[in-house]
Amino acid sequence: MSKYIALPKSVTEATFDKAIAAFQRILGADNVLISAMQLTPYRKTMMAVADDSHAPSAAIVAHSVEQIQEILTVCNKYKVPVWTISTGKNLGYGSAAPGERGQVVLDLKRMNKIIEVNAELGYALVEPGVTYQQLYDYIQEHKLPLWMSCPAPSAIAGPLGNTVDRGVGYTPYGEHFLFSCGMEVILATGEVLRTGMGGVQNSNTWQVFKWGYGPSLDGIFTQSNYGIVTKLGIWLMPEPPAYKPFCIRFPDETDIVDIVETIRPLRIANVIPNAIVIASTIWEAAVTIKRSSVYQGTGQIPDDVLKEVAKNNNLGAWNVYAALYGSPEQIEVNWQIINHFFKKHPKARIVTAEEEGNNPVFQYRADLMRGKPNLTEFGLYNWRGGGGSMWFAPVSQAMGGETLKQMEMAKRILAKHGLDYVAEFIVGWRDMHHIIDVLFDKSNPEEVKAANACFSELLDEFTKAGYGTYRTNTEFMDKVAETYGPVQRKVFQKLKRALDPNGILSPGKSGIRI
Repeated sequence: MSKYIALPKSVTEATFDKAIAAFQRILGADNVLISAMQLTPYRKTMMAVADDSHAPSAAIVAHSVEQIQEILTVCNKYKVPVWTISTGKNLGYGSAAPGERGQVVLDLKRMNKIIEVNAELGYALVEPGVTYQQLYDYIQEHKLPLWMSCPAPSAIAGPLGNTVDRGVGYTPYGEHFLFSCGMEVILATGEVLRTGMGGVQNSNTWQVFKWGYGPSLDGIFTQSNYGIVTKLGIWLMPEPPAYKPFCIRFPDETDIVDIVETIRPLRIANVIPNAIVIASTIWEAAVTIKRSSVYQGTGQIPDDVLKEVAKNNNLGAWNVYAALYGSPEQIEVNWQIINHFFKKHPKARIVTAEEEGNNPVFQYRADLMRGKPNLTEFGLYNWRGGGGSMWFAPVSQAMGGETLKQMEMAKRILAKHGLDYVAEFIVGWRDMHHIIDVLFDKSNPEEVKAANACFSELLDEFTKAGYGTYRTNTEFMDKVAETYGPVQRKVFQKLKRALDPNGILSPGKSGIRI
């Protein structure tokens, strides 16, 4: 019987023994994990699959660039694939488990240094294991007049991993890759690449000027497996003199069209400078209540029950969150503009921090829009219970006409599989994300099967309607990659073969292999 719970593809146990021995020499035995108990954190996922389908053969914990370079020498020698994680807390998109069964997880959580925070220029340089909470605490402890941007939930996740996966936040700096500057990347050969101005010896502009000279390379190391990002520069927002978070609640699902049509010009003109979240009733209610307390039936929760939930919990069918930043005078001018735009919607109910007091639903949104990390949105996982969650993330134009079409399609597919519509629209600038959390009970085999089929159907139907998916979990990466056409996949493959000819770095990430 094998001592390993899985083996890498096309690698014999004898060969893998040699690789493990080499890893132990480099890292020490305590940092090379092979027993089933040790690997438990790297096996559990929230996806609608059996956990063993993504079971790793081992997990290795690196502490430095030099150790990673030595690890890659071993991987190339024995053709052992590694799946790299930073904090491993990307729960809605796959967590710490590898993309394919048998891959070795390369865990970088111990590389957790905040290398620099520059208050004058407003940037930080961080390693993969730095968490948003760690960076926030550093800024607070040093009394720096800076705000970071973080996703939700974020305290245990990290800025490097989130940015490299092209995640987003809720401040004016919320498009995280856009507000990054300079990467250090270890290539499959062990070479260390510093992008942009980082290639210039003794440069002091690595974190302030994005482009350098020649083609810009940073983008090819996002959502890819062409290298291992070990340092990332991120821009931090100057703390504004004043800040005004607010929420606009609408009573009916069909109001979504008017909502988007009203806020789009405000967002494009930067009257509202941050991404605008339009959250459904369930998304917000799950912060404080469970599904079983309002509905014990089977199938999708009925609309009349949702209306009652909204009424009893001071929520709308849609809850629009945004904020204003700047001097009190600037905020007052923009506040008057916003009120003018929403006067034509008599059903709209505008509330601010003064009216909301200690409402936990409003408070966690207000914190996110000022870059204060929290874990509140994990309440979504208590709504249905059972630990199953997969985030579906199609993108469209920020047009009201897109919303009803998408919502009706999503509700119909989810209802077919007995699942609730738990969603939010996020208006970036000209784009709009429609984030749907497919929640299910992972301990129930029938719900697991239904959730997998539901996610697959959502992807099929939204793709047919012309909506591309911008992020996905590890189970559906190949299927999403197929939706972008054969030419794009061939280009990705050519880059992979050139940069990683042995295919040792995260095979299958974003559907990319040699």
